[in-house]
Amino acid sequence: GGSLTKLAYYSTVQHKVARVRSFDHSGKDIENEPLYEISVQEEITARLHFIKFENTYIETCLDFIKDHLVNTETKVIKATGGGAYKFKDLIEKKLGLKVDKEDVMTCLIKGCNFVLRNIPHEVFAYQRDSDTEFRFQTNHPNIFPYLLVNIGSGVSIVKVETEDKFEWIGGSSIGGGTFWGLGALLTKTKKFDELLQLASKGQHTNVDMLVKDVYGGAYQTLGLSGNLIASSFGKSTTADKEFSKEDMAKSLLHMISNDIGQLACLYAKLHNLDKIYFGGFFIRGHPVTMRTITYSINFFSKGEVQALFLRHEGYLGAIGAFLKGAEQDNPNQYSWGENYAGSSGLMSTSPDVYPMQRTRSGTFDMLEMDRLERPLVNLPLLKDPSTYIPDTVDLTDDAMARKYWLTCFEEALDGVAKRAAASQPDSGDALERAEKFRQKYWNKLQTLRQQPFAYGTLTVRSLLDTREHCLNEFNFPDPYSKVKQKENGIALKCFQSVIESLDSLGWEERQFALVKGLLAGNVFDWGAKAVSDVLESEPQFGFEEAKSKLQERPWLEDSYSQWLQRLKEGPPHKCALIFADNSGIDIILGVFPFVRELLSRGTEVILACNSGPALNDVTYSESLIVAERIAAMDTVIHSALRDEKLLLVQTGSSSPCLDLSRLDQGLAALVRERNTDLVIIEGMGRAIHTNYYAVLKCESLKLAVIKNSWLADRLGGKIFSVIFKYEVPCQ
Repeated sequence: GGSLTKLAYYSTVQHKVARVRSFDHSGKDIENEPLYEISVQEEITARLHFIKFENTYIETCLDFIKDHLVNTETKVIKATGGGAYKFKDLIEKKLGLKVDKEDVMTCLIKGCNFVLRNIPHEVFAYQRDSDTEFRFQTNHPNIFPYLLVNIGSGVSIVKVETEDKFEWIGGSSIGGGTFWGLGALLTKTKKFDELLQLASKGQHTNVDMLVKDVYGGAYQTLGLSGNLIASSFGKSTTADKEFSKEDMAKSLLHMISNDIGQLACLYAKLHNLDKIYFGGFFIRGHPVTMRTITYSINFFSKGEVQALFLRHEGYLGAIGAFLKGAEQDNPNQYSWGENYAGSSGLMSTSPDVYPMQRTRSGTFDMLEMDRLERPLVNLPLLKDPSTYIPDTVDLTDDAMARKYWLTCFEEALDGVAKRAAASQPDSGDALERAEKFRQKYWNKLQTLRQQPFAYGTLTVRSLLDTREHCLNEFNFPDPYSKVKQKENGIALKCFQSVIESLDSLGWEERQFALVKGLLAGNVFDWGAKAVSDVLESEPQFGFEEAKSKLQERPWLEDSYSQWLQRLKEGPPHKCALIFADNSGIDIILGVFPFVRELLSRGTEVILACNSGPALNDVTYSESLIVAERIAAMDTVIHSALRDEKLLLVQTGSSSPCLDLSRLDQGLAALVRERNTDLVIIEGMGRAIHTNYYAVLKCESLKLAVIKNSWLADRLGGKIFSVIFKYEVPCQ
């Protein structure tokens, strides 16, 4: 580009992953053996890296490429943007490679489609006067059609209809270059950033003629307010005085932004589009230009169209050029996820708040995307995927909640680092890596205190996911693997007696006992401090003790009677989808007896567990071993597995929370195929921090025990309050 070089490259990353597999128990005494073996293996995954350098450091950038990225097979380097012409000879000479120039607009749009599809919080609206400058939008499952307004030296307006179909529908020669050029003539300031700095301090009303200057007030007949600009620079024709550089820069900025805003609105109306994304060096995260463009779009569209900006806007061309070069690997057939551990995030753009950061982020800035093993899609049962928001509380907006949760994660950090180190007793450098993890996550939390919007909307889920990403970066793939192994073994020993006692109860009593068992199982959550303290200090704390902790009915949220009535009077459900939470007592003594009851009623069950580890949540591979053991003890489970009435699947997630818009493609297909008509979500992370307000097309049960006193207080209850939410879709 004109001032920055953006570099995109692909690498393979070696990660440690925890694998579990059944022991071969043929003829051995297995009474005191662990349930299964855990091995840590190396796995190779794909990662995309995006780095930004200032053009003044182009030599450093090329050194970096030469030292790390070029191998003997590399013959060609893809490049796009003005610099692909300007630096072509330098690049070819220094790297000994042929520069293959790609079309700027094609690259821009390819990059734009990629981030819109893969980064849930990519798009934001700018609001200068609210508590947080950036308001993130939920990605609509269908990203097309949209208007892309690229404000570089001039303005290009492109209508994008599909992945490969777009057309240039208009533009203007009055763009960023005009602001820069005229600004330089008027203020003698040659640098773009300095010009914006001047504009941010200026008062345009000293230079511009307003409606009230012409009519003495508002122009009522046309409904124009007195403070509207009637004529840009209008006062300079009549006044004899000198105007300040600041005021002239501000007036010029308004003049050009308003012109572009009106043009964009007219094209959007003409083509019936309501999504307008702005990009180009004129925008590039500058608060002053984002504010004037936002105002202009709002004014000319009478509030019907919103100006939208992209978090990674500066990278679009580089991403597009990369995708063009990698077409044979078809990167678009995969889903990708932002790796919070290796990405620097969006910095506050207010120049006075963080002058240091402004300069730092200009020089060096990173984004990392990890390739996910399987494509992710919406749960087909979401009532309206375009309005679904997984998270219950937006910490970007709620300052009190934000302060509480950041402190909560800070206070838990030493314990998490200790647990990580203890999980690898045979490793010589575990303590050192655990300390590096602690430091990294601590720094992330401090960044988020200052700039809660760094990675999109801040939520409890994003804080948990960032922690998991940081643990993985320092090779702690599953710090709770041993804890889960032990708890699964203990719970399996109690399974038969729990089933016998349930089977001895009358029908109605049994339904209540099953629900109580699910809730009691949900208490066993190492992610909640109130629980992990008890589990650390009272190893004998078990299923019955957990039941006694539960709130008595009526519960904090209690639609149990409606659920019971539905079971009594309605036909059996065709198929239930259950999202499981914790290992051990939760899945074995809580979920499986509940599954068994549904199966006995003639309901098929899809049991969905995490693909990868997070805290002590049960993973898909652990659930297979647990189910195999239960089937050996229980004929109902045995025949259901054999006849494929009980299906175990993975969610595609490695988070303690649940985003129903990013689920494994295979799970979604199964949900459709089996005509699923009941969804059960259990646990605090999946049913309270996320999905508390999720609206589904079918019946749903959301149940959890609140194991955090602040959250309980927020919801109007006490610690260990119960949420039992049975919802029926409105007919």
